[in-house]
Amino acid sequence: MTYRLLLVDDEVKILDMIDNYLKREGFATIRAGNGNEALELVRTQSFDLMVLDLMLPELNGLEVCKEIRRFSDIPIIMLTAKNDEIDKLLGLELGADDYISKPFSLRELSARIKAVLRRSKNHSPAVTAIMVNNLRLEPSRFELYVDDTLLTLTPTEFKLIYALLENPGQVFSRLQLLERAYGDIYEGYERSIDTHISNLRRKLEKAGSQIFIKSVYGIGYKVEQGDSNDEDIS
Repeated sequence: MTYRLLLVDDEVKILDMIDNYLKREGFATIRAGNGNEALELVRTQSFDLMVLDLMLPELNGLEVCKEIRRFSDIPIIMLTAKNDEIDKLLGLELGADDYISKPFSLRELSARIKAVLRRSKNHSPAVTAIMVNNLRLEPSRFELYVDDTLLTLTPTEFKLIYALLENPGQVFSRLQLLERAYGDIYEGYERSIDTHISNLRRKLEKAGSQIFIKSVYGIGYKVEQGDSNDEDIS
């Protein structure tokens, strides 16, 4: 299978390098030089993944990511400056699945793309739904329902809630959740898991979930029935 990627960057030289390398790696690529062009392409065409630069003319990467998450769950890898930690976390909060800091090697970018595609495409073959209170998770369909409401989740969010609902009451460390979500040891910022969990909490609570993700101080997270008033203090 040939995966179709959307590459978004306003620096032509960087875009050329990424484009040529990923084509040699076997990907099919489409390019965009600004945020508005990227949005129009996502609205009108089908892609397996987007590589999105943070610093773009017209609309920056954060604005593009926020708008895309209103209508699409396409996996997004954000390119950021090395020291923009706040922007990285904002990107994850807005729905990006991963980030990579500039400068980066093309081999590293390709590895990150393949990792995100693995977790977004290779879901569990199990057909049995997981039922926990008023939540129903369909692994083979990549779907999570609260009562009859289908939630829109990113691939990372789905993997995280899958791990938690498979083992209700079990406490997972951040590293364990990252390993479950990414399929291997993740070399990124481990605290980024907090942002993904916060996103999941908001979506579950908005939909009326009777199951909540709880922080376990000094350890990590678990799901249980109870009060949703919980803070990320672990």
